[in-house]
Amino acid sequence: MSDISITELEAAINFWRNRSPSSGDELTLCREANALSKPYALMIVQRRHSMSPEGLEPIARVAWESYVSLKNSLKN
Repeated sequence: MSDISITELEAAINFWRNRSPSSGDELTLCREANALSKPYALMIVQRRHSMSPEGLEPIARVAWESYVSLKNSLKN
């Protein structure tokens, strides 16, 4: 699997936010967006432009792979 760019990761976060908007008084992110927001923040702080999917924690990896699968199914 190819590296994930920071813009692709941001698109995945926005996809999950649109699919499952923030909830509660604290406006908590959905599980998938929350999991992807952590590596996204690290990429910003470390000034990285991409990262390997293998570097994602398990829940973030599932969220990423689900996003890619759903995005590809919407294209077809």
